[in-house]
Amino acid sequence: MRIGIAADHGGFAMKERMAAALKCTGYEVIDFGARVLDPADDYPDFVIPLAKAVAGGGVERGIAICSSGVGASIVANKVEGVHAALIHDDYSAHQGVEDDDMNILCLGSLVVGYAQAWELVKTFLAARFSGEERHCRRLAKVAALEREERP
Repeated sequence: MRIGIAADHGGFAMKERMAAALKCTGYEVIDFGARVLDPADDYPDFVIPLAKAVAGGGVERGIAICSSGVGASIVANKVEGVHAALIHDDYSAHQGVEDDDMNILCLGSLVVGYAQAWELVKTFLAARFSGEERHCRRLAKVAALEREERP
């Protein structure tokens, strides 16, 4: 599975460690940055390219990390076709994929420790969308909202 990962300065250390662990586990990892620790960088500069790659099929799933995970989640969900969520627990890490076709996991490096984050990532990557009619119906409504013309 090809995984994209992105983080600003707030998630940089966790991203570096997570990318290395993913590679050791056999995943192909595409790093969307930050490439260096820069306290003045901005999460949209890294999360937007990741989200576009997920939506366009360049990577199968994405992991976005900032200090709280909130900003990464907000910006990722602005890209049509992205279903990103801020996750802190194991249940949501798999249920978000199974029911809601979550394709980007957002983490807060100051909210969850690395060990917990790694468990969440493994759970997220192992989960599969159920394809059940009720979930497809709900996702069609989300897609319709994304296609609405904005002012």
